Amino acid sequence: MARIDDGFSTTISLGGVVLWEKSITPPSIDGGGENDTTTMRNSNWRTRAPKKLKTLGESSFTAAYDPAAYTSLLSQINVNQSITITFANGATLQFWGWLNSFEPSEVQEGEQPEATVTIIPSNQDASGNEVAPVYTAP
Repeated sequence: MARIDDGFSTTISLGGVVLWEKSITPPSIDGGGENDTTTMRNSNWRTRAPKKLKTLGESSFTAAYDPAAYTSLLSQINVNQSITITFANGATLQFWGWLNSFEPSEVQEGEQPEATVTIIPSNQDASGNEVAPVYTAP
């Protein structure tokens, strides 16, 4: 396992939408907290156990865009699809999810138009089958 010392040039592939990534927040991984297993038979300590299911959290990125992207964005919003993040070292994280939002920032003179894009992982394919995220080493 090798550490990445520079995030440049991490990218995201999302249904043919053409955006130019400036920064990416990969999805988080969450165990969902604890199950309380304490009973009246405990003598000194409250007890807990981990949950069985995991959550792949939201992913977001800031990107430069061309207003012409609205056409493809309108067709991709809320469409469950395969999404791939390619990290700077060539490793990939592929998961199922959908484009949840495209929020343009204020457009102003001297600044490149940017937007924040949010993706929600579904962890299920187009047929509704549960699919785990897949990490592939470079």
